[in-house]
Amino acid sequence: MTAAAALNVAPSTASAHGRDTEFKRLATFPAYLNSSIGDAAVAEISTVTEDGRTVVYTDSAGKRLGFVDITNPGSPKPKGTLDVGGEPTSVAHLGHLLLAGVNTSASFTDPSGKLLVVDDRSRAIVRSLDLGGQPDSVAVSPDGRYIAVVIENERDEDVDDGAIPQMPAGYLAVVDARAWKVSKVDLTGLAAIAPDDPEPEYVSINSRNEAIVSIQENNHFAVVSLASRKVVRSFPAGAVTVSGVDTKDDDTITLDGTITANREPDGVAWIGDDYFASANEGDYQGGTRGWSIFSRDGKVVWDAGNSLEHIAVEHGLYPDKRSDAKGIEPENVAYARINGTPYIFVNSERGNFTAVYDVSNPRSPRFQQLLPTAAGPEGVVAVPSRGLIVVSSETDDPDNNLRGAVGIYGIGHGQFPSIVSQRDIPWGTLSSLSAVPGTSSRLVSVTDAAYTPTHILNISVKSTPATIDGSLTVTKSGAPVGYDAEGIVARQGGGYWLAVEGSAATPNLLVRLDSRARVQQEIPLPADVAASVTTMGLEGVAEVGSSVYVAVQRPLKTDPQTVTRIGKYDTKSGTWSWLYYPLDTTSVGTVGLSEIVAVDRNTFAVIERDNQRGPQASIKRIYEFDVPATWSGVVTVKKRLVKDVLPRLQSDHGWVPDKIEGLAVAGNGQTYAVTDNDAVDDSTGETVFLRLGKLL
Repeated sequence: MTAAAALNVAPSTASAHGRDTEFKRLATFPAYLNSSIGDAAVAEISTVTEDGRTVVYTDSAGKRLGFVDITNPGSPKPKGTLDVGGEPTSVAHLGHLLLAGVNTSASFTDPSGKLLVVDDRSRAIVRSLDLGGQPDSVAVSPDGRYIAVVIENERDEDVDDGAIPQMPAGYLAVVDARAWKVSKVDLTGLAAIAPDDPEPEYVSINSRNEAIVSIQENNHFAVVSLASRKVVRSFPAGAVTVSGVDTKDDDTITLDGTITANREPDGVAWIGDDYFASANEGDYQGGTRGWSIFSRDGKVVWDAGNSLEHIAVEHGLYPDKRSDAKGIEPENVAYARINGTPYIFVNSERGNFTAVYDVSNPRSPRFQQLLPTAAGPEGVVAVPSRGLIVVSSETDDPDNNLRGAVGIYGIGHGQFPSIVSQRDIPWGTLSSLSAVPGTSSRLVSVTDAAYTPTHILNISVKSTPATIDGSLTVTKSGAPVGYDAEGIVARQGGGYWLAVEGSAATPNLLVRLDSRARVQQEIPLPADVAASVTTMGLEGVAEVGSSVYVAVQRPLKTDPQTVTRIGKYDTKSGTWSWLYYPLDTTSVGTVGLSEIVAVDRNTFAVIERDNQRGPQASIKRIYEFDVPATWSGVVTVKKRLVKDVLPRLQSDHGWVPDKIEGLAVAGNGQTYAVTDNDAVDDSTGETVFLRLGKLL
């Protein structure tokens, strides 16, 4: 099946606005709040208690369940943890009982596990059932009669490069909730790939008490009657050819590749009794970067093709470094009917988003919106009675201020997306902003070293979200060139200046471009400054008459560490002069400049920020200062606060980004700011475009 044509089923986010029901982010809860900030805490798979007021998530790293009070979903509160004596892999609920699959395996070849039954009120362990193998997904039948537990008995990826078969085989464990007796359903002999070693991954149960089981590495599905404990149907997940996707990890997003791969589904969810959805993550030798809807008899009735990756590109959430692997990596799906509309929610583990689809017609789902998440979204569950969606994210990287977290979403209009692109224009790492002279509502931005070659992006702010509607490739001597461009200003007479940050191997440069983004001149820093500047060098550029001003991000090695520098380059004389800019202080991390904008001939505005994300972020401010008419030596400017931007960055309740890097005053007098998303690499990837009003 060729699935590229499925792209046309997904309208743009902008065109989707105006719908009756949409969702917004209400809160992001770091899992470490249930222990301490220094603790390695993750949130992988979640359930919500029957009353809809407590999220329970698995924390395999901590061998515990975590609890979050969402009585007020906009202000979640920590409710502690419960030690489960092993690695919890999944959790579900049945009335007031929590059902946690716990991996207690001694090794890959000697797997073991248990199903813990916990009273959600007292947190007492009511019973522990031996499952005979390593559990993964847990599901409860709608009538509460059966509990299905996938026993994966996963392979060792360090053995034979992860090739299967690797014994022992996996199976499905079925628990009769009346007798609390465990039965085993054999899944061997079903798949064409390693039939003697099924590795089931996920399970969902419909109202007929039929379980759909994804057997991921074997690229297969099984429909199991829980009443009879028998496989009633099984069929391959199939392969798909997808064109118009990026297949190279080369620091550029180019949607011109083609893949042919097995789906290798991970998460599955019934849509009623006759259809189910699968997230085609891939693992062993596949992954098609999308998701599918199957009928109960195994026919593909719809496939996302390349559409979900194109949507990710449109939203600036495409992870280029995964292009040679599994792209956005759809991880999980969940189904719920909210306000009368049936939805499928699709998690992208590498794109850090949850896609929302209206599946009123399962044969023709309609893309509705993306919800930005914390890094590594794994679990997704809905609470229809409260109109809530809960997404649990497992990436916990304290060194990069990325923490495992639970995201809470509810009905309403949110701030995301604040900027998108048209016509599949790839974008990310918006490292600077500039007004376009002679226009009222147009800006330009530039990409940094995360992508190559460097691109100048044209932005319209006429509507919300702002729209990237054009792109210019920077060239030098007729060939595309890549700079670490951290500042841009569009010139009055046409063309651009770029502020290029240096590295250990390349110098900091002031680069002049013509109107077609062709390099006309590269201007180095003076030798004494160049010798003392760190890798945190040029971060912004502004032009006033024949003078070009630059902001240096962090203090020079030879300067007091309480100041950084503002440079002035005289284009007529070719000389530099310098000012000191006093930096704020912080108890955590470092502080520096990331943008400079000319307000008038003597007044400039800068962005001053720390390098912290999430709750630790404290300094995200706009200051302005005046430059003296003349000066000698290096004098210190006096700054004055214009706006603390941190409350705005916190107002959408996400993981506060560290890098607010772009600032501009458009021809309409409005001030705009934007964050750099780090190319969805060691970050959430979310870009925040701020409309700050008449500020400067």
